[in-house]
Amino acid sequence: MQSWKHILEFSDKQPLLFNQYFFLFLFSIMFVGYTLLHKHLRVRNIYLLLFSLFFYYKCSGLYFFLLLFSTAIDYAVGIGIHQSKHAWQKRLYLGISLLTNLGLLAFFKYSFFLVESINGWFGTSFKAVNFLAAFANGTFGATFDVYDIVLPVGISFYTFQTLSYSIDLYRGSIKPCRNIFDFAFFVSFFPQLVAGPIVRASDFLPQIKRPYYLSRNDFGHAVFLIIAGLFKKVVISDYISVNFVDRVFETPEVYSGFMNLMAVYGYSIQIYCDFSGYSDIAIGLAALLGFKLPINFNSPYKAQSLTDFWRRWHISLSTWLRDYLYISLGGNKRGKIRTYFNLLITMVLGGLWHGAAIKFIVWGALHGIGLAVHRFWSKYFNMSSTTVGKVFAQLLTFHFVTFCWLYFRANDMATVGLMLENIFTNFDSYGILSRIVGYWKVFALILLGFVTHLAPSKLKDRIISWFTETPLYVKIVSFVVVVFIIYQATSAELQPFIYFQF
Repeated sequence: MQSWKHILEFSDKQPLLFNQYFFLFLFSIMFVGYTLLHKHLRVRNIYLLLFSLFFYYKCSGLYFFLLLFSTAIDYAVGIGIHQSKHAWQKRLYLGISLLTNLGLLAFFKYSFFLVESINGWFGTSFKAVNFLAAFANGTFGATFDVYDIVLPVGISFYTFQTLSYSIDLYRGSIKPCRNIFDFAFFVSFFPQLVAGPIVRASDFLPQIKRPYYLSRNDFGHAVFLIIAGLFKKVVISDYISVNFVDRVFETPEVYSGFMNLMAVYGYSIQIYCDFSGYSDIAIGLAALLGFKLPINFNSPYKAQSLTDFWRRWHISLSTWLRDYLYISLGGNKRGKIRTYFNLLITMVLGGLWHGAAIKFIVWGALHGIGLAVHRFWSKYFNMSSTTVGKVFAQLLTFHFVTFCWLYFRANDMATVGLMLENIFTNFDSYGILSRIVGYWKVFALILLGFVTHLAPSKLKDRIISWFTETPLYVKIVSFVVVVFIIYQATSAELQPFIYFQF
């Protein structure tokens, strides 16, 4: 009985993660049932909807009801927009969607930041109050801490997903979903629910009406993505994080400038392997179920400009910001100065989307300024016209992005200043060799991460093609071997995916 209780109950100390063996067990059980039901589309979709809701409950507990609330609001708004006869009615319904979704996101994500900022500016002593907890305490006799506001897992992602649905309906580019269960399935589909990719209704809703089909190549590719994603996350990202990056960023003053610099480089590959690893697993799991999710990463550190980088990094977010924020601000249609301003505002708000702190605003502003500078520069100079120019452009872009990661990862702005000071004034060139020897495993994995990332695309495609054509037993053995390696590499505590925090 206790084991069943463990399966069914939410634990805030052990939320359900893709890199847990328990998730692999749950998915395997679910997939067995799926193979028996997939021919019946309605039953199949309800079955996946129920599993997706259970998955989110295991990730976030009572915030499961917040997901249901957002789903119901945006479904009703969608019907309202479609049936409205007048433009003002459509705007009213869209306003309800924006106010509800952004209001909830602002409350859970930015309450403390806003209250602390106001207190700092005006010398007040306001406190952020969780009115939902207060309501539950007063209505049901619960004992929630009214001064504790926890960010619901995945709210930044499913908020943008449902908003895109409402905006697309308002623009007339899609038709409304007539069945609330289909809409709930679109919102809550578990592979991408908590950390993306951010899926558009126009891409996903047509798929739920298609019969299940999984070719041999599709199966092989899906398994390869899951294996690659788990390896990138657990073996490379987690090991680098626990054994090096976290330690240096926590107490940079006790490490040399060289070690601080290596920690910044290490974080560059850590966050890539962590986030792209999640996306690979999500895309692979969805493919096994017969659904296609959009690519979210395309070798971003190969980019030869910052504009190119944002076409390759977190593609579903960058295209969302472009289509629903940058273009709504006017895009590049209102002159050069306004274009640069729109780029800056878009990236600053993109930075705030990642977190409620000054460091994220600075991170977004740096990228906004960088995009504006590149847009101006590229009108007069083309660095990529020669091989040397391409290499220089790629190195320059990578180091600018890596410098910006410093603001993204550091605990606060003071840590950023301390690390930069260490790098430029206490580099300790004579101790480099001994540091490399002492941390050879970490540096080897950092190097492995960059080498595999920067490998030619044709080589990667050949490896994937070879794997998809291997017999089933080879795929199974490969998966078991990787799971065994993961078990050996796993730290005492499983590391959550970085973007679970956003």
